[in-house]
Amino acid sequence: MRRTSALTSTVASSPHRLRRTLAIAALGALALAACGTEKTSANGPRSKPAGTAEVRPSAAFTAMLDKVAQSCPPSAAPEAPPTGPAQTLPPGSVEMPPDVEPIAPTAGPEVELNARDWCASNLHEERIAQALWDLVDPTPTKVRTILNDLGYVDERIHDLKQSGATTRFFLDLRDKGGRLCLEGSAAGENTVVDKCVAPATGPFTPGERKQ
Repeated sequence: MRRTSALTSTVASSPHRLRRTLAIAALGALALAACGTEKTSANGPRSKPAGTAEVRPSAAFTAMLDKVAQSCPPSAAPEAPPTGPAQTLPPGSVEMPPDVEPIAPTAGPEVELNARDWCASNLHEERIAQALWDLVDPTPTKVRTILNDLGYVDERIHDLKQSGATTRFFLDLRDKGGRLCLEGSAAGENTVVDKCVAPATGPFTPGERKQ
């Protein structure tokens, strides 16, 4: 009788143990799945937050122009040579013509570049010339590399050509409505960089140079 009672008790409790075992197994499976999801999320590629995209060359170029010209006055329309009615002489006085009468320029950087571009051009000329003075055998490739290192992008470098021991180039530095460009000739200690005027809009073509 005791054996029968014990057997009956064991059989009766088996369904409870089975349900309990299944419940534990299900909880374990859920825990493993959650852990795997966390690992995948941690080890997987992370999306870049907004605003961390790489800086475009045009943005970097504009930032370089702003940095070079930070000490220059703001952009303003170039001032035309002064004009107006001749001064009236006192009665009885005679106007004596000067020996040499200066002629005001009517074209070129002096009258076509605004104050910001005129100021910035001197700074660009200096930094480029200093970088090219010590260049031995200034080939177009070497000149382009130096200009790139200074922040001048390929899209703004024009007519880069070698003639004998000299490599000539133009730089389009138009920005904020300005018309500044530079003409350079890399030739070691004989390097020359000078300002010029580009069209206000449209494709780049070198214009009047400084006289």
